[in-house]
Amino acid sequence: MDEPAHEKNGELRRRQSMLAVQVGLVANIILAVLKATVGVLGNSPALLADGINSTSDVAYGIVVSIFVRLSAKPADPEHPYGHDQLESVAAVVVGAFVITTAIAIFWNSVDGVYELLTTTEPSSGASLTALVIALFAIVLKCGLSLWTYAQSRKTQNSAVLALAHDHRNDIFASLAAAVGILFGRWGFPWVDPLAGAVVSMIILHTGVEILRSATDDLMDTLPGRELAAEIETALKDVYGVEAIEEVHAHRFGPYLMINLTIGVNGAMSVAAGDRIATEVEKTLLEKIEFLRRVYVHYHPVGWDHEGR
Repeated sequence: MDEPAHEKNGELRRRQSMLAVQVGLVANIILAVLKATVGVLGNSPALLADGINSTSDVAYGIVVSIFVRLSAKPADPEHPYGHDQLESVAAVVVGAFVITTAIAIFWNSVDGVYELLTTTEPSSGASLTALVIALFAIVLKCGLSLWTYAQSRKTQNSAVLALAHDHRNDIFASLAAAVGILFGRWGFPWVDPLAGAVVSMIILHTGVEILRSATDDLMDTLPGRELAAEIETALKDVYGVEAIEEVHAHRFGPYLMINLTIGVNGAMSVAAGDRIATEVEKTLLEKIEFLRRVYVHYHPVGWDHEGR
C-alpha cells in the first residue's frame, strides 16, 4: 500500500472525527445554557432536567475530544501499532456517561411522581418559551444525529458512533420534556415524570449497547465469519493459494492487523512460497478497508514428509 496515501487518509479521518466531536460539543453547550436558563425562569422542571442532561453531554464531550486527539499520536516503542484504541476507550466513557444519565433521569422521574402524589398545590405549568426551546432542541438534535451517523460511517470511529447514539437519545429526552411541558400546561402534570421514566429506559439500553460494542473492540472481538469470507473472496484469484487455514485478527481503533496461514503446493521452493505470501499481503491491503498490516505464514499441502 502507498504509505503517503495511507497517512493522508488517516489524517483526513482524524480531522473528520474531531469535527464531529467539536460540532457536537458546541451544540451541547448552547443547548445546556438555553435549557437550564429557560427551565428555571420558565418554571419547567422537565426542561431543567433536560438541561442537566445536556450539561453532562458537555462534560463527556470534552473528555472524548481529549481521547480522540490522543489517539492521533504516532506509534512509539511502547505502542508499536499506534494509539487508535483510545477511540474505543472514549466510546466506553460515552457509554458510562449515558448509563449514568439514564439512571439520574429515572430517579428524577420517580421523585417527580412522589411529589405529585404527596403535594396538594396545583401546578401553574411551564411557560410557552420552555416548550419552544424543547422543540428547538429536538429539531437540532435530529439534524445533528443524522450528520454524526454519516461521519461515523466515513471514519469508522467508535467514539463518533457513540456520540451519534447519544445525540439520538437526546431527541427522546427533549421529546419527553416537550410532552411533559405541553401536558403540564393542559393540567396533566403526571405525564412529565411518566415520559421521563420511559425515556430513561431507552437511554439505558443505548448506553449498554455502546459499552458492549466498545468493549468488544478492546477485547479483539471481531466478526470472524464475515472477515474470513471477505478474505476468502479477496484471495480466490491469487495464484498458488491452495487453502486458507487460519485467520487471526486484532483491532486497533478502526484498523485491523491480520495473521493469516495459507496452504501452498508442497513441491514449491521457499522462494516461490514467499512470492505467493507477498502477493497475498498486497492483495489484502488493497481490497480490505482499514487493514493496516498483514502477516502471512504458509504451509505445504498435498506433500508428505518424505517428499513424495
